[in-house]
Amino acid sequence: MSKLITCKEAVKMIKSSSRIMVGGFGLVGSPLSLVDALAQSEVRDLEIISNNLGEPGRGLGVLVRQKQVKKAIGSYFTSNPEVVKAYQDKELEVELIPQGTMSEAIRAGGAGLGGFYTPVSVGTKIAENKEQRTLNGKKYVLCEPLKADFALIKAKKADRLGNLIYNKSARNFNPMMATAADVVIAEVDEIVEVGQISPEEIVTPHLYVDFIVVNGGA
Repeated sequence: MSKLITCKEAVKMIKSSSRIMVGGFGLVGSPLSLVDALAQSEVRDLEIISNNLGEPGRGLGVLVRQKQVKKAIGSYFTSNPEVVKAYQDKELEVELIPQGTMSEAIRAGGAGLGGFYTPVSVGTKIAENKEQRTLNGKKYVLCEPLKADFALIKAKKADRLGNLIYNKSARNFNPMMATAADVVIAEVDEIVEVGQISPEEIVTPHLYVDFIVVNGGA
């Protein structure tokens, strides 16, 4: 299975200053084995696109604690006090995007769209310095698409081609991120033979997946 690699092999591909999408809502649906391997690497100045940055000392929170993250783009950072402190100490740049807008921006990046207009954030600081238009009497803000060098995603199961299915709400941002990065590395709990996942179950087709690691595998 040419797509199957170890976590250490996966993170060796990631260089300092890379832009990385990381799946998860809190720690749910986050590729924790890949994140842990990244925390043991020497990479720095990462730009992370994720809903949040883990918890203190857990998940992406480890990268924050070790000062490996230069910028975070996401929706909900206050669940990790260390992220707030790093921002206040000017050790971390934060770009806040409303959650639905972030989701659509990732989808737009994967679909090759140039951006979209949304009424969300009109009249707030988030809309400052962004193009705005009035359409049919309503104000909208232009949101540009989000893309990344790498996407680290988490799935429940893969077949040996790399077709993926997810576990309930742990799906969250993972399928969209799989479409919007140059290199997609999927962490899975289980690998099965081709044909053991029915076509109706497949959420992320194998053509989007470049590499697979097994959860807990070194």
